[in-house]
Amino acid sequence: MTPSDIHAAAVTLAARRLSGSQGPLLAAPQAPQTLAQALAIQQAVSALINDGIAGWKCGLPGDGRVVVAPIYASTVAEQGGCPVWLRANKVRVEPELAFVFAGGLPLREQPYSVAELQAAISSVHLALELIDSRYLPDAAPPFLQALADGLVNQGLWLGPSVPRAAAFASSHLALSVSQHGQTRSLAGVHPAGDPLAPLYWLQDFLAARGEAILPGQCVITGSYAGVIEVDADAGLALTFGELGTLSVCFHAR
Repeated sequence: MTPSDIHAAAVTLAARRLSGSQGPLLAAPQAPQTLAQALAIQQAVSALINDGIAGWKCGLPGDGRVVVAPIYASTVAEQGGCPVWLRANKVRVEPELAFVFAGGLPLREQPYSVAELQAAISSVHLALELIDSRYLPDAAPPFLQALADGLVNQGLWLGPSVPRAAAFASSHLALSVSQHGQTRSLAGVHPAGDPLAPLYWLQDFLAARGEAILPGQCVITGSYAGVIEVDADAGLALTFGELGTLSVCFHAR
């Protein structure tokens, strides 16, 4: 791909992200063929939309894939109603833990130890990753196109803080989802086993490309129950085992 191809792909995805629209897959020559090209498009989107990066979503790499995407500041909500792009008045969410770094993790030559990384986490919050694609539902994007688009992230709902030690140890969480007076239970399992493992990888990944986790940014590391679809304009309560419960009502952006 040429720089102009990367820019053209980013313009398409940035326009869809800002308008809440969806469209077909990127066609050649704008379709990424390598991880480096997909990540270059992702970074170009960030430059185009002129929004701060409030955090990162990440997962452990594998099968030639990396799982990393920015979470934009204007798409993070913490209280009151939560604005989202709706699809048939539905919202897709992923129940996660958000690790907040009040002081960030400045770049340095010496690698951070696990103890230092954990100490830098100022708080842990119950969270919902807000899910939406910039591709049409039937487009079935290949991984590289999904990566270029930010891996279906449309934002983050940041819920109440929870005890750090208990959160660090939460490889399993019994989830309950309540809406319209009905409750369903889910056996929550973190996809990496250790909810902190993807965070350790992310810090090394960002440092290798000259970036750092900045003060105030948060990191989410994987869903305990995949994607959950819920209704908009109706109160939702989601309980994360003994860690606590978050409550939110979604409405159209």
